Amino acid sequence: MAFSTIGSFPTTMYLSYVGLRVTNLERSLRFYTDLFGLKEIMRADVSDAGGGTAVLLRDPASGQRLELDYYPKGSVYSGPYVPGEGLDHVAFYVDDVPSTLRKLAAHGIERIPVDPKVAEPRPRSAPDWFLVQYVKDPDGNWVELYQYKDARRAYDPDGW
Repeated sequence: MAFSTIGSFPTTMYLSYVGLRVTNLERSLRFYTDLFGLKEIMRADVSDAGGGTAVLLRDPASGQRLELDYYPKGSVYSGPYVPGEGLDHVAFYVDDVPSTLRKLAAHGIERIPVDPKVAEPRPRSAPDWFLVQYVKDPDGNWVELYQYKDARRAYDPDGW
């Protein structure tokens, strides 16, 4: 695990993946898998929480990950799409989301409210429990903070 600091408070944190908003999920999947060799490792449908579909891809050579995010018209996260401005979010794994949010708030960082079904979709007793929250960077870009019940699941360079 990488060790970073927020202010003077240490916390476990590392860059996990980048989320790219796409207008046609199947077309983008073919592009990144067929032409660039990325492999699909996870897919999530969050339409019941006002979202869309997220697909996590992994580069088998480097272990780097890219999430493709598709939001259909009417999604609370959908908006005008401008080519070149498709960054959806950058994700950081942290060992304690609530603590990290408090530390960031002390520095004036704005939290973005999300639907509770997106933030914590499984009960804390579930073996695959996770928590997700978002903040804004100085330019308004979304930064995801997430944690897993089992920290080993957060990043495995040889798989998910």
